[in-house]
Amino acid sequence: MNKLTQQSRNQLSEATKKPHTHKEDPVDILSVVPPAVEAAQAVLQAESTGGVSNDGMKYLAAAGVMGIGAIGPSLAIGNLVGKAMDALGRNPEAQPVIQTNMILGLAFAEAIGIYALVVAIMIGFVF
Repeated sequence: MNKLTQQSRNQLSEATKKPHTHKEDPVDILSVVPPAVEAAQAVLQAESTGGVSNDGMKYLAAAGVMGIGAIGPSLAIGNLVGKAMDALGRNPEAQPVIQTNMILGLAFAEAIGIYALVVAIMIGFVF
């Protein structure tokens, strides 16, 4: 274990063992912050702990964006096609109007999924 990390943990544990009262000086509370920050920096800098790298976090964020961004269009397309089939079952003579409006709605719903794909690609490769 890193000496800096162990020292920071010891300082943090000693600072938090003090009894907390309302008459306590705010400077004593703020003295806990630097050791905690040093401990966090030491943990983040440790490469052998199996942590996730910055590139890995970018790709996880891109996957999350694409996953969440695909839910809305998939639900919208399924709902739209289902309602169009119901309308065609009730009124088959209106098929050209229903089909045209359904295809237009499908294009708009699919555009949202494409926007999510573009954002995921930007997160993965640009940022």
